[in-house]
Amino acid sequence: MMDANGNRGGTSAAAVTALNVQAELFGTNDVVVKYVLEGHDRGVNWAAFHPTLPLLASAADDRQVKLWRMSETKAWEVDTLRGHANNVSCCLFHPKQELVVSNSEDRSIRVWDVSKRVGVQTFRREGDRFWILAAHRSQNLLAAGHDSGMIVFKLERERPASAHGPGDKLYYVRGRELFCHDYSRATGGSSGVDVPIASLRRVGQQAQTDGIGSGPRFLSYNMHNPTEGNILVCSEVDGGCYELITFSLTNAGGSVTDGKRGSCLGPGVFLGRNRFAVLDRHKREIVVKNLNNETTKRVSAPVPNVDCLYDGGASGRIILRADDRAVLFEVQSRRVIGELTAPKIKNIVWSPDGSKVALLCKYGVVIANRQLEQLCSISDTVRIKSGAWDVSPTGGTNSNLFVYTTLHHVKYCLPTGDTGTIRTLDNPIYATRVVKDSLFCLDREARSRVISIDTTEARFKLALANKKYGQVMHMVKHSRLCGRAIVAYLQSKGFPEVALHFVRDPQTRFRLALACGNIEAAMESAFSLEQQQGAADGKSRDVWGELGSEALRQGNHQVVEMSYQRKKDFDRLSFLYMLTGDTEKLRKMLKISNMRNDIMGRYHNALLLGDAAERVAVLEASGNLPLAYISAKLHGLDEVAERIKVAIETQEGSVDGLMEKIPVGTKKGGRLLQPPTPIVRANNWPTLEIKKTTLEDLSAADVGDEYQEEAHAAVAADTGASAGAAAWDDDFGMEDAGVGGGEDFDLGDDDDMGWGDDLDGLGDIGGDEVKTEQVDDMAAFNEISGDIGFQMPPAGRPPAGCWVANSSHAADHMAAGGASSAMQLLHRQIAASDFSNLKGSMLGCYLGSTVSLPGVPGSGSMIVPLMRNDAGGHPGNDSLPRTSSTIRSLVSGVRMGYKYFQTGKFTEAKNAFAEVLSQIPLTVTDNRSQTNEIKEMLEICREYITAIRLKEAITAAGADPVRSTELSAYFTHCNLQPVHLLLALRSAMGTAFKHKNFIVAASFARRLLELPDMRSERNADLRMKATKVLQKSEQMARNEHTLNYKENAAFSIDCKDFVPVYTGEECVKCSYCGSAYKGSSMKGQVCVTDGFCTVGLETIGLVTGK
Repeated sequence: MMDANGNRGGTSAAAVTALNVQAELFGTNDVVVKYVLEGHDRGVNWAAFHPTLPLLASAADDRQVKLWRMSETKAWEVDTLRGHANNVSCCLFHPKQELVVSNSEDRSIRVWDVSKRVGVQTFRREGDRFWILAAHRSQNLLAAGHDSGMIVFKLERERPASAHGPGDKLYYVRGRELFCHDYSRATGGSSGVDVPIASLRRVGQQAQTDGIGSGPRFLSYNMHNPTEGNILVCSEVDGGCYELITFSLTNAGGSVTDGKRGSCLGPGVFLGRNRFAVLDRHKREIVVKNLNNETTKRVSAPVPNVDCLYDGGASGRIILRADDRAVLFEVQSRRVIGELTAPKIKNIVWSPDGSKVALLCKYGVVIANRQLEQLCSISDTVRIKSGAWDVSPTGGTNSNLFVYTTLHHVKYCLPTGDTGTIRTLDNPIYATRVVKDSLFCLDREARSRVISIDTTEARFKLALANKKYGQVMHMVKHSRLCGRAIVAYLQSKGFPEVALHFVRDPQTRFRLALACGNIEAAMESAFSLEQQQGAADGKSRDVWGELGSEALRQGNHQVVEMSYQRKKDFDRLSFLYMLTGDTEKLRKMLKISNMRNDIMGRYHNALLLGDAAERVAVLEASGNLPLAYISAKLHGLDEVAERIKVAIETQEGSVDGLMEKIPVGTKKGGRLLQPPTPIVRANNWPTLEIKKTTLEDLSAADVGDEYQEEAHAAVAADTGASAGAAAWDDDFGMEDAGVGGGEDFDLGDDDDMGWGDDLDGLGDIGGDEVKTEQVDDMAAFNEISGDIGFQMPPAGRPPAGCWVANSSHAADHMAAGGASSAMQLLHRQIAASDFSNLKGSMLGCYLGSTVSLPGVPGSGSMIVPLMRNDAGGHPGNDSLPRTSSTIRSLVSGVRMGYKYFQTGKFTEAKNAFAEVLSQIPLTVTDNRSQTNEIKEMLEICREYITAIRLKEAITAAGADPVRSTELSAYFTHCNLQPVHLLLALRSAMGTAFKHKNFIVAASFARRLLELPDMRSERNADLRMKATKVLQKSEQMARNEHTLNYKENAAFSIDCKDFVPVYTGEECVKCSYCGSAYKGSSMKGQVCVTDGFCTVGLETIGLVTGK
């Protein structure tokens, strides 16, 4: 050890050698040896000083790290750290903790506790030897060089464990102390007051040391218990453990109950007031315990590979992390409520009202609702550190604005998927709370801090998404919103008129003005661009061209004229004057083209003006004398023609045969073209109406929540009623109902006998509005004065609109062309989901509701609606369409199915009944008897389709005597016509008797003999066979096989598996046809019988009338 002050120590041989060495190193003798530390057996590779204490650490080839202490007069060895298996190449003191870090050629890095002189952690890297170490001065980072390169690492995680408490409280751990931070007691620039709760004990094998990684990792507070405070402190020591701390909420620091401990994997979660759940780290089971740390229940995880539990947002619910999934699980009922994909979940943050949850992943954020249905997902290129929901009481951002932090930025995310950056950070922080423009957080030393943020952009986007246009315009006028990003955002959302308030650049304003149709703003920007770029510049001409196109689209021909003049587009300008009937300006265009020596321009203007003499002059001036001669002759300009003839002959030409080429007097011959005479001369055309949005029309804009609250507070102060009276007013809302502020409520005129049916406010479901007075449709014509001109009468209501408004039947909506509303009605009423089988019937409704009549020659056909309620005259707005499917057609289809079934054509019969099933939902009935008839046909189709499918199954199971007998028995329990039931019983009797199931055969024979048709002479042979079968079966009186069939028990048939569903057994049914399915396996699947309805959904059922 050298002393730079020049003080000499002893004069031993070692000192002399050291002097020689220092002379070689420094080239001077000003640095001398102060101490010589002897203790290593082999060469020393590294020595490092403690940053504050008089300590020295050395590493040598004797595989040891030695600690030395110094004083003003001497230095001595304190202790030796042993554990490396090879040469120790480097060592250093940790800049923030009392640790020594060393690396070695044994491919390991070891961490030693300076105070305890023991190793607390070891890192290994297979295949590479470590040579050198370096520590960051301010951050918890270490770097180690090895054979293949370098690694940078941390000794432990720096995220402080924290959890939100009730109200404005935050619980967190700093060192070995549990603190409660009260935000409500903030003063000055501080974020609040820290109140110590309890000291945490060291756990695990390193209980006697402050080992690396032994600190708490997770905190969970019991929000379900309002009487006392319960906190689960979880750590990852020894595979995972927890400690339950209970304390009084009134005196948090003075009455702490000794913690109860146990093992777990990951964080623990409180399920209720006196229950919490942890994950068993061995079996991966959910273990439910009470506050006495006693196990009350064990629940198997619904999915494999569960490795972490999180709060589920409600009592009894938890979120399970399994691989890249998050599963919302209800422990009591053991059912999965929701599931979504979220890779590498690190934390979960619930909104204050519990309506949304943010899943913080390693490189992204997923926001979902309380049922874990995803609302949006964002990704980032930097690791997500923390996040917090906005809890501002005003502004509408509560539970709708999520602020998260990365390594160097604070960003925000909205449930709509919009994101943005708020500010940059010098050091990482961990967000805990957001109130307006203040972000409360913890730093890596677990110190509470508050930093200022600007959430104006986020609040602006949120107000725009929620259509709070009053708040949007207030922010536009009073906030400093700018930048290309906000302009591009407004354009993408369809609000270019709002972006005009932010932009001052003429080019950008011009684009935005065109996008929203603001011709005045576009003209102003165009003039500014013209001044900047020059009138002759090509870009300026392009600007005027775009403005002219937009003005032409709106019908503003005055702006179009000015644009063409600025652009010097003479051809389009001439054509515009011709369309507007402005012949004077068209003659000026002719003079301009003459001055410009524009031959084609002169000819076009002469053609548009109908000036034949000018056209002849243009042709003559351009050297086209033959054409000039023909034109002059055709238009009767004989003198000019003679002059041109002389000119042609002078040039050794001839006019002979020129007129023969023109078929004079026919349609192909030449004739004079005259410009159209304008009917009305006006300053401008009726321009296309550009509707103003709510953002532009500030008088109609809604005032945002932030600005309504003051008004609500003033109204509440004026009313001044008691709290109880205010509550009653909120419940009844008499003023909103139109009663008024008086106390004398006259209720005697109502006929509902006091039963409020709440049917007065159902105007939004399609019913007719209440007619307050008779409106005279022709009254408007009496008010037209002579100087106003003609006014179009108001348009009537189209028939399709009346049909949709007057009916809730899917057929009427389909007839009106509303396929989407018709399918939505069918889905709501009968749970229809597969519309491929209904396509033909739906198209029939649409095509059969109108008729096309040919018009006069040259005009299109006329579409005439067909109505079913126009027998006594035109129904007006109460009209309803005529549908193609009727009761008569359904009866015909059922009869056709009977015919095919009787003759054994089962495939054709099944198709016929299925066709009737697809037509019934689109058939409208007129009275109750027709409704009952159509429902009876629905049951008939279901029974016969089931019977036909059973017959097909019997044929397929012919080799199996048991199954064929069972299916034959089920076949006889279908509700068929007597003549068809006779055939089914005869077949079943023969099948049962053939397979020696005599008990069942006898029952079939009895039922067959009891049928009325068996008494007729034509069934005499069958009656005799049935009698013999009955006698033989009664003699044998045994079944050869055990059948799943109870003759005397009432049951329905499972339409999928063809098994009996007895009374009381669990089953699901189709809400349309009523087909039953045993168990719940078919729930949510398409019904097998009808082929288009979902099984197991509870709906209103078939709607048959309007």
